[in-house]
Amino acid sequence: MKHLFRYILLLLLGGIISCSNKNDTPAPPTPPVQQKSIVILYENDVHGAINGYPVIAGLRDAIAKSDTAWTGIVCSGDYLSGDAVCTLGKGSYIPRLMGSVGYDAVTLGNHEFDFGGSRLFELLLGMKAPVLCANFLDCVDDYQVLPSYTIRTYGDKRVAFVGVLTPDTEYAEAYSFYDSDFKKIYDLCADEVYDLVQTAVNEARDEGADYVVVLSHLGELPTESNVNSVGLVESTNGIDVVLDGHSHSVIEALYVQNKDGKNIPITQTGTKFANIGKLLIKDGHITTELIPLADCHYSSPTVSAVLDEVKKETGAILDQNIGTTDFDLTINDAQGQRLCRLDETNLGDLITDVMLDALPGDMSLINGGGIRATIPAGTITYGLAVDAFPFINYLCSIEATGAQLLYMLQECTKSLPQEEGFFPHVSGMKYTIHTVSHTISDVQIYNRTTSAYEPLDQSKTYTVTTIDYYRGGGFYDTLLDCKLLNMTDMLLIDKLAEYIQKHQVIDEKYRNSQGRITKIEN
Repeated sequence: MKHLFRYILLLLLGGIISCSNKNDTPAPPTPPVQQKSIVILYENDVHGAINGYPVIAGLRDAIAKSDTAWTGIVCSGDYLSGDAVCTLGKGSYIPRLMGSVGYDAVTLGNHEFDFGGSRLFELLLGMKAPVLCANFLDCVDDYQVLPSYTIRTYGDKRVAFVGVLTPDTEYAEAYSFYDSDFKKIYDLCADEVYDLVQTAVNEARDEGADYVVVLSHLGELPTESNVNSVGLVESTNGIDVVLDGHSHSVIEALYVQNKDGKNIPITQTGTKFANIGKLLIKDGHITTELIPLADCHYSSPTVSAVLDEVKKETGAILDQNIGTTDFDLTINDAQGQRLCRLDETNLGDLITDVMLDALPGDMSLINGGGIRATIPAGTITYGLAVDAFPFINYLCSIEATGAQLLYMLQECTKSLPQEEGFFPHVSGMKYTIHTVSHTISDVQIYNRTTSAYEPLDQSKTYTVTTIDYYRGGGFYDTLLDCKLLNMTDMLLIDKLAEYIQKHQVIDEKYRNSQGRITKIEN
């Protein structure tokens, strides 16, 4: 049944693409097609910032109405997860909104897998757009799950869109790539990504594409799989521009030489609709620019109406007041730069304390990548709490030796000073990171009997409160073999909300981080 459902999905998505190719191939025009430029608006890593959808649609409609350019909108991934609205409906509100926008093409981001593979396929049916990914393969039945590319016609020019997803998704969202017996069911082909994209580019060119645009969710930064958008350009030819995502970078145009020595622009809008990207194809030349959302005063009435419906449906739950805080519970440093994947924050301290309070053990542990947004000073709504922890994570307890914990700490901090999504925030534990030698020292565990910290005993067994994510690739599988003591039905976000409601005001001790993690440059 699972494979039948995916087969039906592929047929439906293929039908979208086939229809678009057929309908977009005009008969010889009489009179000749008006010569206009092409404007493709683009976004990436929206993560539930739904107020941007009417704006990007309104801007496209205004350009189209001016009759100076053929227009379209595309997306480079991470749209189903990352915000309270996404969490409440397990992603269901997003296809509804994006379907009302009318996307020309969409690719997958790693967070599209947050609700599991089966849920992903259900949600893709509502996108009303070609969903593309050149490197997403079914290991069981050996077929490509989604089309690699689609071709759309703008005036008398044919533009191919090729989709590609970071293979790091296999680690970060591993629970969607393995069955209950830990047998691999999907593959993102880390060693073949560039070749698979090149094949798609060549096929699109052979089919008559005048331009090839890659919708990339690779990012331009170094990655665990050694696959990124810079390497993609350097290893291929025939690509005209890369509309990138994943790293949340703000890049108007980063030029990288391809195999033929041609400079190819890579561009990225940041995250949460901070900017709308504008790709202009005019007289054979390609330029990219970023338009701050705050400077864009257009809005689509159609999409606005859908947005109002979604807000009405979700507002009754998300707008509930659950407490207050006199200070920011933050994921950032003093300069406003994201810190939670590099170092301790007061929000990380609070949530790990809440976890240990809800399910007592020797210590608690959560990955920095699971902490997504600051809770600002003032009234705390349920929606703000969900924004901070938007994933469907259940509390559990495991049994781990001191040696396993030390190995986990080392593996999950060794990429510093690069950001690390598995960076461990802790309660009931202290540790020191040596950022040059990439080692861990002075690990201490809080003894609740003596009310004192004691050195980690590598031969001792400890009880660790964490989230079920550890079973699906979290912490680089370093805890996967640990004995599961208790799998609960307690959602992390619900326990946080209960804690805030119980105490009403966040304790002053959380104003600053508490020194559980020390970093030394040696």
